[in-house]
Amino acid sequence: MTEPQPDQPHFKRAINLFDAIMLVTGSMIGSGIFIVSADISRKVGSAGWLLVVWLLTGVITMAGAISYGELASMFPKVGGQYVYLREAFGRLTAFLYGWTLFLVIQTGVIAAVAVAFAKFTGVLVPWFSVQHILFNVGAFEFSTVQLLAIALIVGITALNAQGVKTGKLIQNVLGSTKLVALGLLIVLGVVLGMNAEAIAANFQDLWSASRHAAPGVVAPTVPISGTTLVVAIGMAMTGSLFSSDSWNNIGFAGEEIQNPERTLVRSMAIGTAIVTALYILINVVYLLVLPLNGSPDAATIAGRGIMYATDDRVATAVAESVLDRAGAYVMAVLIMLSTFGANNGIILSGARAYFAMAKDGLFFPGLARLNGAGVPSRALWAQCLWACLLCLSGKYGQLLDYVMFSVILFYVVTIIGIFVLRRTRPEAPRPYRAWGYPLVPGLYVLLASTFCIILLFAPDTAEFSRRGLGLMALGLPVYFLFGRKFSGKAA
Repeated sequence: MTEPQPDQPHFKRAINLFDAIMLVTGSMIGSGIFIVSADISRKVGSAGWLLVVWLLTGVITMAGAISYGELASMFPKVGGQYVYLREAFGRLTAFLYGWTLFLVIQTGVIAAVAVAFAKFTGVLVPWFSVQHILFNVGAFEFSTVQLLAIALIVGITALNAQGVKTGKLIQNVLGSTKLVALGLLIVLGVVLGMNAEAIAANFQDLWSASRHAAPGVVAPTVPISGTTLVVAIGMAMTGSLFSSDSWNNIGFAGEEIQNPERTLVRSMAIGTAIVTALYILINVVYLLVLPLNGSPDAATIAGRGIMYATDDRVATAVAESVLDRAGAYVMAVLIMLSTFGANNGIILSGARAYFAMAKDGLFFPGLARLNGAGVPSRALWAQCLWACLLCLSGKYGQLLDYVMFSVILFYVVTIIGIFVLRRTRPEAPRPYRAWGYPLVPGLYVLLASTFCIILLFAPDTAEFSRRGLGLMALGLPVYFLFGRKFSGKAA
C-alpha cells in the first residue's frame, strides 16, 4: 500500500493505548452479557455448568487474544485480520474472510446489538416493542424495534464519518461508563442483593445438568450427561462467545494507532482480561441474587428465575430484585449505553477491513477512498446499508447463530496462520511472539474447532450455521467472476 501524499486524505495516528483498551472493552461489552445467561441456563440446567460455560469461554477468548497478538504486531496495518489472512494464506482466503465479514460477521453483530438496544429501550419507552408493528407486507412485519435499530446504525455511522477522533471520544466516554457501571452492579449485588434461598437452590447441586424448554415451548425437562452434555455446552457457548467477541476489532485500525506494534498486543490482552473477569463475576452475582431454575408462568422475578427472566433480561431482573422497579430502569439505561458504545466500536472498526480489501483490488474500488476527515466514509455507509437490511429479520438469536460459526471458524484459520508464518517466514520481525507457543495457540485451535463442529451438526444450530457456511462459500464464484474486475478498477 503506497504512502499518501501530504495533501491527500490519510489515516491519522490518533488512537493511544487507553483509547485502544476502551475500543476493545467497549466493543466486547454490548448486550450479550445482560441477556444470554438465560438461554445458557436452559441449555445446561445447573449453576455449576453455567459457570463452566463462562470459564471455558474466557479460556478460549484469552488464548485467542494472546496468540493473535503475534500477527497484530507483525502486520499493524489497516484491515487487521484480513491482512493477517492475506499474508499467511493468500488473496483468496483473505477475500473469503472479508466477504463473510461484510455479509455475516461484522454487519450481523451490528444488527444484533442494534436490535438489543431497541428492545431495552422498550423498558423505558414501551412504544418500542416487537409487538408494535408499523406495517406488514405478507409475512414480513416491520416493528418499532426494527425502526429504532436502523436509526441507531445510521446515526452512529454518521458520527464516525466525521473522523476517528469523534468515534474514539464516544468510545472512551461510554467505555469507561459501562466498566464502572458493571463494577457497581457486581458490588451492589453482593452487598444488597444476596438471597439465601437462591444461593441454597443454586449451589447445593451444582452438577446435575438438564435441558429446559424455551419460553412458549411445551417440552419436558430432560437430564443430560456425557456426549449430550458436551454438545449442550457447545450450543450454550454461542451466546457467551458472542458476548466475548470483537476483541480483535482494534486490529482493523492498525494505521490509526500510536506505536501499533506494542499498543495492539497490550490493548487486546488487557481489554480481554478485564472483560473476562467482569463476565465471570457478574454471573456469580446472578446466581447469588436469583435462583437458576424457574417457571415461565411465574408472576414474580424469583419465581421466573434466571432461565425464564422476562425476555431473557437477566441483568434487569437482578437489578430489579436489588433496587425494586427503579433498578429495571437503571439497568435499561446502562444496557442502552452499553449497546450504543459497542456498536460505535464495531462500526468504527469494520469499515477499515473493506477499505483494505478495496485497496487490494478485492472489493468495490469506490470503498478504497478516505474522506476529508481521513476515514473510509464510503465503506462505513456500505456497511451501514447492509447491517440495516439484516435488522429487518429482527431475530436476535438467529443473528447470533449466523454470526458465531463464521466468526470462530475464521479465528481458527487465523491462529493456524501463526504456525504457517513461523514456517514460511521465520526471519520476519515479530515484536511480540505468541505466549505459550505452540501449546496456547494449539489449545485455541482445538477448542474453537470443537465448537464449530458442534454448531455445524447440533439440531438447534445446524440450520443457521450451514447457511452461514453457504454464504461464505458463495464468495468463491464471486472471487473468480469479479476479482479481476475489481482489480482492474482498484484505486
